[in-house]
Amino acid sequence: MSLPTEATEVIFERVPEGDGEIKTDVSKPDSTFALKTTKLNTELKDGQLLIKTLYLSNDPTQRTWLRKQGNNARSYIPPVYEGNVMESLGLGEVLESKSEKYSKGDIVSGRINWADYAILPDVKIFNKIDTKQGLPLPYYLSVLGMTSLTAFFGLTEAGQLHKYLKEKPEDGKGPIVCVSAASGAVGSTVVQIAKHLLGASKVIGLAGSDEKCKWVEKIGADLCVNYKNSDYQSKIKDFLGDSYVDVYFDNVGGSILSFLLSNMKKFGRVAACGSISGYSDPKLAYVTTWFEIVAQCITVEGFLVSNYKDKFPEAIKVLGDAIKDKKIDVDDSIHIEELKGNSPDERLSEIPKIWNLLFSGDKPHGKLLIKVA
Repeated sequence: MSLPTEATEVIFERVPEGDGEIKTDVSKPDSTFALKTTKLNTELKDGQLLIKTLYLSNDPTQRTWLRKQGNNARSYIPPVYEGNVMESLGLGEVLESKSEKYSKGDIVSGRINWADYAILPDVKIFNKIDTKQGLPLPYYLSVLGMTSLTAFFGLTEAGQLHKYLKEKPEDGKGPIVCVSAASGAVGSTVVQIAKHLLGASKVIGLAGSDEKCKWVEKIGADLCVNYKNSDYQSKIKDFLGDSYVDVYFDNVGGSILSFLLSNMKKFGRVAACGSISGYSDPKLAYVTTWFEIVAQCITVEGFLVSNYKDKFPEAIKVLGDAIKDKKIDVDDSIHIEELKGNSPDERLSEIPKIWNLLFSGDKPHGKLLIKVA
């Protein structure tokens, strides 16, 4: 098969202004994104790979990558500047290689362009996928990828619940764990790890619809409340009774974090994973109950999954065993959108719309992936 000579790319065209709304229709002049066809020079330089994009991950943190040229504010991950190809975590097939690390035919995981094909430096690739295990590729962007590793280390390291991996608590004596965005990719895995691997006595979730809450309870939560309902706080307080939360896994910040800080046990821990409420409007992420951290001696620990990369093999073994033992629901935890259209432009123009489901409230539960090839 001959190598591709051009790629269709989704370009990050302009930073959202005003209310921060993402505009996903690439045919409109004010769109956040644009389509571009570019020539591929298949005469690769040392360390380069020609990649065919297979799957793209959709993650709220990508919203924080979007920047104007010249914005050099510190960031935990390289941003995407206006005029450059948008990126995400993803899986790709190596069509050609001038890298000592990866060979033609390898399936690799890394920071992949929103494009059908791309020439990438091998430093953007994290690892080669071991296809001999026979597991579906989407697993490596969800239950065996950064999603589950984030949930795992947020609970065991930032939340300091690692002791329960080896010493299961007596029934009813385990920690009380709460997680926001509980129907999302990370949140739904937090629910299952807390309940089925760490022996949590109570797992409380917050999600954005009654249907999502039912699903979160199905996979292990003792209670899931719809935070869009005015009585969600009273439901959690009634459920807790005289108890308080040991570990809160925070994905949203803002008013929900403010409420949970008022319901933490003394010396409780908050694993601060994300602050999606403020990604478009930072004011919505403000916390109003900060003094609770002082009064109750609460530890709030921000974390990045990359902090624990040396422990990835150990965690993947634990998660793999949990999948085999059906303690983590796999098939119902992944939602794949397949691009449709007769041309590359038609197909790739759907990517921004699918990604924006993360922020519109219409996202399906579980991990949202895009099948490109």
